[in-house]
Amino acid sequence: MFRHLALVAVAALLSACATQVNHDFDASRDFSAYRSWSWKEPALQYRPDDPRIKSDLTEQRVRQSVADQLDQRGLRPAAPGTRGDLSVQTYLIVEERQQQVTTNYGGGWGDPWNGYWGGPMYNETRNVSYKVATIQIDLLDGKDGKLVWRGSDEQMLSHSPNPADRTTAIRETVGRVLANYPPR
Repeated sequence: MFRHLALVAVAALLSACATQVNHDFDASRDFSAYRSWSWKEPALQYRPDDPRIKSDLTEQRVRQSVADQLDQRGLRPAAPGTRGDLSVQTYLIVEERQQQVTTNYGGGWGDPWNGYWGGPMYNETRNVSYKVATIQIDLLDGKDGKLVWRGSDEQMLSHSPNPADRTTAIRETVGRVLANYPPR
């Protein structure tokens, strides 16, 4: 029971700092000139290249989410067989992390006027392992192939068996990543 409560507390602590959206861009580029996009294959790269992480279903979810977000920002897919003004490449990076959690037990109660009572205080420190998934989206200039914009967001990896939950998580993450495109 205690172990379950400790893991819930750790999950709450980690979820408070789960969103770490990062953006970087080439300030010398005119982003208003980019009107179309196409995928740079492979469209989704996995780090590590692990068959337990790779999934055609995940790739479909990422591709659809990125396409929807780019469409909302006024970028249209390039005509088939042509290169877009931007080439898009995404990464799914999964890392194992650890955090130390300390729990205090026992201790005394009271005050100097009425005295103290209670047992001794104990501390328990343990390591909690968890996985973090990062989605990184790179936008490269379609003409020179140089990186012009990059965004990423990381969050704890969901273990939900529900495909709708996975789709929602990817859609929300991609939305946060592309929220600051085009840069202002």
